[in-house]
Amino acid sequence: MKDKIHPQYKEATISCVCGETIHTRSTKPVIHVDICSKCHPFFTGKQKLIDSAGRVEKFAKRYALKKPAKVKPAAPETPKAQGESKA
Repeated sequence: MKDKIHPQYKEATISCVCGETIHTRSTKPVIHVDICSKCHPFFTGKQKLIDSAGRVEKFAKRYALKKPAKVKPAAPETPKAQGESKA
């Protein structure tokens, strides 16, 4: 391997918005995350909506006003007998 091309692997602190702090090693000394294993719904079993920039409200507003379109059923096709041609 070549010398002096690899990054420094040093102590790092990962901090979550829930307040959890994890100490590990990384090439970056400080890492900020939005979700960690202490607050992720998969690990906790609790539903948690994470809304960034009002996207949930925008979605609810957009689709709450629209009603589903009524679709007319297609007319059944009559099967043609063999040998019958268009005239």
